[in-house]
Amino acid sequence: MIAPMSLRLAALPLLLSLCALGCRATTPSAEPAAAVAEATAVAQAAEPKAAHDAQDDERVIRALLDDWHQAASRADGARYFGLMAEDAVFLGTDASERWSLPAFRAFCEPYFSKGVGWTYQPRKRNVFVHGDVAWFDERLWNDKYGDCRGTGALRRDAGEWKLVHYSLTLPIPNDLAADVVKMIRGR
Repeated sequence: MIAPMSLRLAALPLLLSLCALGCRATTPSAEPAAAVAEATAVAQAAEPKAAHDAQDDERVIRALLDDWHQAASRADGARYFGLMAEDAVFLGTDASERWSLPAFRAFCEPYFSKGVGWTYQPRKRNVFVHGDVAWFDERLWNDKYGDCRGTGALRRDAGEWKLVHYSLTLPIPNDLAADVVKMIRGR
């Protein structure tokens, strides 16, 4: 029997806390595309389709995220968007940026078609897997914006992990936050 939605939502903080105890941060792979293929093959060969090993899932997800960032850096739209679910949402750094996949693709494609991408280098990542759903947070480096943070969620559909939600933020040091808020309100 499946618990009612209100009970499942009420249990989410406990679940997140328990999952945090088992999280591992790693350095991203140097060859993301090859790592995605290798980790997927290992995960699929290790156990029957009905039972998935969380460590194998984490390895696949880490490689997928590395590949996704590398595709953006190389302006490879087909690869970049191919790692996202059709119902994916991307939240950009501007408060007005909430992109559905079709809208985000329409925004990105003119840049990608000119060979212009963006590079966010993962520095640290935490991945949590629960069945066919996973979530993560990552610290990123960008030459223009410096330290950034990405958070997101993935879903496994038909045995394949896809990014369904991503949020890119610019962390603001607490001692600067009031001044930044004043600057934004003064625009």
